[in-house]
Amino acid sequence: MVTASKPDISFLIPAYNAADTLSDCLVSLQKQSVSNWQAVVIDDGSKDKTWDLLEGFAKADSRILIHRQANAGAAAARNAAAGFAAAPLLCMLDADDWLDPAFIESMLPVAVKGPQPVIAFCSYRRVTPDGRMLEIETPPNLVGDRAKREFSLFCALAIHAVVFPKDLFVRLGGMDTELQTCEDWDLWLRIAFAGAEFRQVDQCLAFYRMKAGSLSGDPYKLVRDTIRVTSRAQVLRMNGNPSANDEHAPWTVPAVAQLRMLAWAASANLCVGADLAALAELLPEFPNAAGYEGLLAAVILHGLQTGLAVAHAADILDLQEQWKPAFFEIVRLIEQHSLPGTGRRLKELFVWSVSAADMSRSFILEHLQVAVVDTGKLMPVAKVDDADTLLLQVFSAGRHVGSYVGPLWGDLSVRAQLRLIIDELWAGDHVPAPSTFSYARSWAVEAVRNIRVLGKIVRRRRGRRRQLNQLSYAIRRNVLINSAAKVSGDNDARLLEVLSFSEQKFAGPVAETSEAPREKGNMLAVLPEVATKEEYWERVFERPDPWNYLSVYEQVKYEQTLSLIPEGVDRALELACAEGIFTAKLAQKVGFLTATDISRRAIERASERCRNSKNTEFRVLDFVESELPPGQDLIVCSEVLYYMDDEKILEQVCRKIAAALRPGGCLVTAHAHIRRDEPDRTGFDWDNPFGVGTIKKVLANLPDLVLEETIETELYAVHRFARRKAATPSVRIETHGVPLDADVAKHIIWGPTGVDRGAAWMNEVTTSVPVLMYHRIALDGPDALRRFRVAPEVFRKQMQFLRREGYYTLTAQGLAALLRDGKPIQGRPVVLTFDDAYLDFLTDAFPILAENGFGAEVFVVTDKVGGRSDWDAAYGEPAPLMSWADIQMLHRQGICFGSHLASHRPASSLDNATLLGEAALSRNALESQLGEAVKSIALPFGCTDFRVPSILAHTGYEIGFSTKASRVSSSDPALFLPRLEVRGDLPLTAFAELMGQPDAFIG
Repeated sequence: MVTASKPDISFLIPAYNAADTLSDCLVSLQKQSVSNWQAVVIDDGSKDKTWDLLEGFAKADSRILIHRQANAGAAAARNAAAGFAAAPLLCMLDADDWLDPAFIESMLPVAVKGPQPVIAFCSYRRVTPDGRMLEIETPPNLVGDRAKREFSLFCALAIHAVVFPKDLFVRLGGMDTELQTCEDWDLWLRIAFAGAEFRQVDQCLAFYRMKAGSLSGDPYKLVRDTIRVTSRAQVLRMNGNPSANDEHAPWTVPAVAQLRMLAWAASANLCVGADLAALAELLPEFPNAAGYEGLLAAVILHGLQTGLAVAHAADILDLQEQWKPAFFEIVRLIEQHSLPGTGRRLKELFVWSVSAADMSRSFILEHLQVAVVDTGKLMPVAKVDDADTLLLQVFSAGRHVGSYVGPLWGDLSVRAQLRLIIDELWAGDHVPAPSTFSYARSWAVEAVRNIRVLGKIVRRRRGRRRQLNQLSYAIRRNVLINSAAKVSGDNDARLLEVLSFSEQKFAGPVAETSEAPREKGNMLAVLPEVATKEEYWERVFERPDPWNYLSVYEQVKYEQTLSLIPEGVDRALELACAEGIFTAKLAQKVGFLTATDISRRAIERASERCRNSKNTEFRVLDFVESELPPGQDLIVCSEVLYYMDDEKILEQVCRKIAAALRPGGCLVTAHAHIRRDEPDRTGFDWDNPFGVGTIKKVLANLPDLVLEETIETELYAVHRFARRKAATPSVRIETHGVPLDADVAKHIIWGPTGVDRGAAWMNEVTTSVPVLMYHRIALDGPDALRRFRVAPEVFRKQMQFLRREGYYTLTAQGLAALLRDGKPIQGRPVVLTFDDAYLDFLTDAFPILAENGFGAEVFVVTDKVGGRSDWDAAYGEPAPLMSWADIQMLHRQGICFGSHLASHRPASSLDNATLLGEAALSRNALESQLGEAVKSIALPFGCTDFRVPSILAHTGYEIGFSTKASRVSSSDPALFLPRLEVRGDLPLTAFAELMGQPDAFIG
């Protein structure tokens, strides 16, 4: 008899009527290279010879411990077996499965104890009833929180491919005996949320016997039990306080996991008709599958392979009549509850996977035609009648050189194939050149046509080899394609016909571009270099009121400044009076006022404005270089001391000002908080060397001045100093004037220390760019659409966060250029996009963008301009959209516009010609209204398929955006760039997380 005194691992084996397979299971344990194991077998009320078989094994091998119980199910039997297990580690082995001889030897070292429970797992294979091995099934990456995510969606491990601690199994209460299936999934889920560490053994060590009538073959029970497990997963996830911006959260909601199991179970069992409908009835909620097409395509393919017991994915092509009815019914069911076009996308991804398994096979699946060609022997390929999408697999001398996917318009003539191979796949080098005189002559003719280009290349000092190679490739391309016969009605000819029809039908007159430049508000243009300070300031005052001193913000500041003017002032001096707007107010409070400015133009305007003030004189004066009139009772010097070159000159000027005061006289000054001067508080981003913080410090340190009174606001401070020995200073906290003019607001950085935009530009580079996706900026709307609606004040805080953290905005075209360049991008770029062109972009979003100096890209549904968002009608009252007049006005102010198609229908729901026509119509409408080229598009609902990028490119688009959640990098397809959705139903802190700065201040 074989014995084991203290086993290292116990195998829990439930056995119900398992006499036919149990021997293989137990013998696989006896063949283990490590002998120190225990098997606890529970006969779960078998009616065959299972018990007799067990008694024979137990008598010969004391490592096999056997017990009997009334039939209670596999979960109850495993729990009972765990009670008899003597080892610290467990593995659950079904009576019809078996293990590789190296299982224990390979798994135990990985399952050693750590600071947290350790779970070891390996790959496995299914074995058909006739003994054929199917493909190895490798579990996903389960490191860290990935285990929680994966087990929230599906059972990622085979039951007998896992080794885990007994004490953890006991602590978690064992297996859920209410489950007839999925009980192992439920256990792995609870183990993951208990904080266990999952470690993978990169070997296939377990084998799963497929047999008819097993519980895993009952689709009804599988879906029913999945609902129980996934509902538990949701509770565990919510109790775990998940991140608001968990990009995987949509994939782990119960409805998606339940649909996943329905798709697999229905595919594995080829469910149709009433059987499929019964499964659908089980789901508490049938989710919209748009965005999950890739997942479902893989699940359905795996289910079909399992149900049909085929070893390789491509083998199902030989059994199409068996699975097609179920496949198409499952896809139709999914599309009934999803966006139009979801089924098309699912079928395309299914075909892609099948073709990838064996790229040498041509086949048809509904509208998809898979064609296989060899560059050495190209032959015409006829288009199948219903096909509108092509998957072209290209081989050269038996080696696969590329795959093309796109719209199919007509037959694939040799010429059309050559164009796709050379222009789309860049595989022209694999096309053999004909050894004919005709080909050589054509090459010579084409070379002569390019002789001037050749000459320019030869004369260049750099890059000649690369350019010569490019020229040679281009010549060879033209010769190869032109040498092939043109065929009427082939793919290229049909495309040209459709494009021609589209241009005739949708082309309209392009509006003339206005000669007026885009509005820039009141922002001062960058002044050219000048020789003197006087010339600089004369240029500043070429335009009246260059700083908008009539704004509410400035007027409130003036009133606060006037409130610090003492009574009984006889003689007063105003330095830097500009155009006299404050001068007129000050003159009413003093006996006699001398108003000065360095700009003669400013003094002329000030004198004209104050012509009725009999107590005021005006002088041109550079108070930095010139002496000041002495004996002043009051000097007012505001918003000008920033312009001193450094602190030393500032101190000299301040001493001069103090000296011009008579004893007891006052200096009143108002200056802003500047960020570089006071980086830990709200302030302006001006490039001046200092702000009010330093100015106050310098004045307060002068021996002749004392600070008497301060008015402090969030943006500036007004001070009154006096020429006396001592004073008791007082401080009043007041508010600044609102609303702020955009040209003031965009220079303000709100909140504590952040990242200086200029410093970030100089010191940081990035290879990825966040493109943020917004819809509405509004408070009110249907509850069901709350995630697509960001409140204006929340949006303001988000934009202030971006401004504070040093971000600058790119346009879509700017982003496209940087991606084409392929080099690291300087600073912290961000692209702000807004879908649908809602009216609240004009009323609520644009003013906030202007406040922060940000641009944006707005995508317009051109057929709906001036109307309402009828695509939202199912959820409540549709929101109003901007008119063309609104769009044109915003365009003049720097907002960019792109297409959101014409009708807001999912692109995947449109046939080739309709999609091409709608894309062209939308682009032409925008260009006609805006008077300039439009190259950007965002697809409604983010829907795309194999045809869409090519069709968009044919209609002139160069950059396109999807709803895929990720940052953009140069490796992303130019017409399907990802975006990060900014949701309105998440807390404000979620925005900082979305930008990858969860600890940064926002609020």
